[in-house]
Amino acid sequence: MKILVPIKRVVDPNIRVRVKSDQTGVETANLKMAINPFCEIAVEEAVRLQEAGKAKEVVLVTIGGSQCQDVLRTGMAMGADRAILIETDAALQPLGIAKLLKAVIEKEAPNLVITGKQAIDDDNNQTSQMLAALLGWPQGTFASKLELNGDHAVVTREIDGGLETLKLRLPAVISTDLRLNEPRYVKLPNIMKAKKKPLDVIKPETLGVDFAPRLKSLKVEEPAKRKAGIKVANVAELVAKLKNEAKVI
Repeated sequence: MKILVPIKRVVDPNIRVRVKSDQTGVETANLKMAINPFCEIAVEEAVRLQEAGKAKEVVLVTIGGSQCQDVLRTGMAMGADRAILIETDAALQPLGIAKLLKAVIEKEAPNLVITGKQAIDDDNNQTSQMLAALLGWPQGTFASKLELNGDHAVVTREIDGGLETLKLRLPAVISTDLRLNEPRYVKLPNIMKAKKKPLDVIKPETLGVDFAPRLKSLKVEEPAKRKAGIKVANVAELVAKLKNEAKVI
């Protein structure tokens, strides 16, 4: 079995993101970058399946500039066998990303695709669903548990009412939630070994895909600052303010 894991390079989640002065996006210059946390969980799950003898090869793929090679090397240091970089500096949106990934998947022919459920930079939570639709494959989103059994995958996913268990025929697309696993700490020897693992760079034009943006961001703003609270003398005053000022009751 071959597992393909798409990953994304984002601003390190421990860094506070600031909006650009012209409100066209967020500042990324000179900031520490890292694998998107949900993508890191996807890589960990794929590597664990390989270690358990369920898969023979784990392949990573990302889309972006040449600087994205660093997250691919990190993923290979976690245990992935090789990586593919679709190199482009163009603006990308979920549908275009899904189309590019579909073209790579058709060439690589994996049995399973594991993605992060969303990227922490834009929070779209769309790519894995669009990818499954374009491929015509079964999908299991927000997976908190994954088991492979022959030509099927059993996915436990979190829903508002509790847990839902799905049985999917492979090949399939699965997106990971936070409780699926805890990614391993990458050790220095593995980082050195990852430098020797194969990393292929391809241009999106060679895939014959139209990934032009369909949407335009008009403005990016920081959330409004939280106002200070007030003290009330008694319950009657609290109820009055909730009813007349906050208008929540």
